[in-house]
Amino acid sequence: MMPRGSDQLLLPVNPVFIWFSLLFAFAVNLVPIGKTTAMPDLLALTLVFWNVHQPRRVGVGAAFAFGVMMDVHDGALLGQHALAYTLLSYFAITIHRRLLWFTVLSQAVQILPLFFAAHAVSVIIRLIAGGLFPGWELLLAPLFESMLWPVATWMLLAPQRRPPDPDANRPL
Repeated sequence: MMPRGSDQLLLPVNPVFIWFSLLFAFAVNLVPIGKTTAMPDLLALTLVFWNVHQPRRVGVGAAFAFGVMMDVHDGALLGQHALAYTLLSYFAITIHRRLLWFTVLSQAVQILPLFFAAHAVSVIIRLIAGGLFPGWELLLAPLFESMLWPVATWMLLAPQRRPPDPDANRPL
């Protein structure tokens, strides 16, 4: 049986596209667009997407590497983002088979606790290191990330939805 969330056969994903999308999300996170704590973390969203859809290609190691790069960029405690991204990726890979059986909107609801937990880990590490509490608007970031899940799904699966070359011998 095919999972209910996939209504059509998808072409294999191009590994170059995976890493390009991750690097693009990282670059968007580097842009200083009004640094509020309510801004969604597009890199975390893209990491979770590829952890769910391609867990063998994008794993915990990639999440750790991107987390360290985000720590260096933000001037945060070294390992703050790395630990949050690593835990986020681990739990996304853990639930990826179950998650693919749901519709895209149900998936967004299912990953909301993962995004809350990642932000909570980051805040707890910041507070343990002696930093200040970033404010209650931090609770909006996981909500925005979860609301962006359907958009990310549509955009990142678009290259795989292209019809394959028609062939008279292959009806699919």
